[in-house]
Amino acid sequence: MSQTLGATMPALPSYVIVTPARNEAQFIEPTIKSVLAQTIRPLKWVIVSDGSTDGMDDIVRKYAAEHAWIELLRMPERRERHFAGKVHAFNAGYARLVGLPYEVIVNLDADVSFGEDYFSFLLQRLAEDSQLGLVAGRLVDVASNQSYNYEITGNEYVSGPCQVFRRECFEVIGGYRPLKSGGVDVVAVLSARASGWQTRAFTEKPYHHHRPMNGAQMKGVRERLHTGKKAYLLGSHPVWEIVRSVYVMGKRPYVIGGILIFIGYFWSFFCRVERTIPRELMKFRHRDQMARLKTVFRRFALGSIPTVSLRGHKAAGTHFDQW
Repeated sequence: MSQTLGATMPALPSYVIVTPARNEAQFIEPTIKSVLAQTIRPLKWVIVSDGSTDGMDDIVRKYAAEHAWIELLRMPERRERHFAGKVHAFNAGYARLVGLPYEVIVNLDADVSFGEDYFSFLLQRLAEDSQLGLVAGRLVDVASNQSYNYEITGNEYVSGPCQVFRRECFEVIGGYRPLKSGGVDVVAVLSARASGWQTRAFTEKPYHHHRPMNGAQMKGVRERLHTGKKAYLLGSHPVWEIVRSVYVMGKRPYVIGGILIFIGYFWSFFCRVERTIPRELMKFRHRDQMARLKTVFRRFALGSIPTVSLRGHKAAGTHFDQW
């Protein structure tokens, strides 16, 4: 079942949305209003409350009562907080989509906002290119008014707050892996690309992330150490992490941030902590990272990447931070 924008426009794939959320009363209403304003609305939107206690459910109920295609699904409260819990919540919402004739599935966080043509734009890109399996726009961090610097490492990384999958791609990769340590979105991108799909963030189409980056579960020193450890668990190459650590030293908190990421990664490396990523995906990631580094250094040597970009000026959350 496809949707059209007019006689001269090609048919666009139909889509559904799943939003796993916990205690997002402060941010979820702009997200809901953004979806309601879309020129093409989803067939269904399941918002999964993962044991929320801050009044978020009441906000969602208000809109669900007015729009039959919005459903609130409440999960029981849980004591543990880890990233796998978000996957379990997503899967509970995903199960509510059985039998619907959708072609695209969106994993959408409850703390983002975007323009009225955001999804129609992405659906158009998927309709035009059958090799695209996973897409999104350019993530902008509202707190810092900065976004990823795709100039350095390309636009294949699709950020976690909004991942738009072709249904076939999502089913081929087996959905999300419930990794307690995080990096669920990174593994999804790697799995899609390793399976032969193309992934792309369309930098001309921004969307806005309202919760401070990495603010939901960890802060400060602990967050930086965890970032390094997570990079190890997700199979990042040691050389990449050395370059990344040096790069992050040029961003706030200056020097110490990069050092903590370095310690987090190499402490796990030398302790031979068991990785959470399959070996074949780790090999794929190693090849990809080394190819990217060669390209970056080649361009830097030719002067096509300004030194200020490598220092991270006006480029918070670049792919060296995530990829």
